[in-house]
Parts: sequence; structure tokens; C-alpha cells
Amino acid sequence: MTLTLIPTHPAPATAPLPPPAATAVRVPVAPGADRVRAVARRAGLACVLEAGAPGTVTVVVAADAEQALRAGQETGPLLLVCDTVTRTGLLHALRSGAVVLRAADLTEETLTAAVRRAAHPHPSIPYPELSHLLVAGARPGEPLPTGPRSAELTVRQASVLRLMADGYANADIARLLGCSEHTVKNVIYEIMARLQVRNRSHAVAHAVRHGLV
Repeated sequence: MTLTLIPTHPAPATAPLPPPAATAVRVPVAPGADRVRAVARRAGLACVLEAGAPGTVTVVVAADAEQALRAGQETGPLLLVCDTVTRTGLLHALRSGAVVLRAADLTEETLTAAVRRAAHPHPSIPYPELSHLLVAGARPGEPLPTGPRSAELTVRQASVLRLMADGYANADIARLLGCSEHTVKNVIYEIMARLQVRNRSHAVAHAVRHGLV
């Protein structure tokens, strides 16, 4: 399965996405870092050498997200540019607050969008990532998310969340689960109250980040 980990609506070539205001990038030395710096400069992003400057997003270039996160040396907004992105690596990155971009997808537009997401986090998760995490299931050898908070959701609530992430409407969820649409609405209200979230997308994002599904 080919994944697109950054929102897939880049602006036309004649009107590239503007870089985030007052945002710079720092790209530590690593194989492939020079390429990322070159793309950043073409995109109009300032490249700095020192860590900790306000508005600076650290861009770590690594073979995979898990390798980048294991180092654990970076603080502040973090963007991972990785050769390989597994389901487990993506899940770990989301839980740590990092944004992931595949090296194969690196362009001026995708880098700008990824830097914007890292600099200004949003409680929701882009749909392609949610679909990969919740619907596709784990790949062979990759563990499913588990944790002490997994008991917060019932089996039915988790099932509804998965179908919500896949874009199903309440009527479709009711048909697939063999219950009434009224029941589905009640389950969604229960989920939102239990997780203390604002809307459907926030509920799914919260569940992913906390290993509830």
C-alpha cells in the first residue's frame, strides 16, 4: 500500500504554498540532510544552525521514524523525513507529536506543508494517516497499539471509531454493525463525552494517539 502522509492538495505550480510565517528549519547532519536543506531553501524556508530558536522546526532525516525517535535528542517542533514509514513508526510519531514525511514524497510543497503542521499542531490527524492506522490494520510483525487506557472504550465504541475514520456516515455504520442509526448516534455521544473531545475527527485523533483502538 502506498501512503501519502501529508495532505494531498498542493497548490498549482504557478502558486506555490507560502512558507509558514516566522518559521525556520534546522536540519541536523545526517545522510540526505543536504537534499532536505536544498529543498527548504527553494521553498523559501530559512535554514538555521542553532537549536532552540523560537519558531524553529527541527527536521530529522532518518531511515525510519522509529530510528529517528529512538535518538530522543531533539526538543520542540519535530518533522521526520524518512525513507520508510511503517504503521508502528507512524503511530509512535503521532503520539510524540512529530510530523512524518516520506523522503520519496519530498518536494517544496510537501515540505512547506509538513513544516506548517509541525509548527502549528492541530488536534486532528489527516485522513490518509487515520485510514492507514485504523482501517488497514497492522502489518505482519507490527504490534497493535495497547496500553492501560485501552479499557476506556468498549468494543462497539472502538468499532464505531474505526468506521468513522474510514469516512462512513451514521446510517452506513448502523448497517455494518447491525444496529439502528439512533444507537450509533448514542455511541458517538458516549465516545465524545468519555474522551472529552469536540467532534468526530478529534475523537478519532485522540483514540489513535492514546492507543484506544
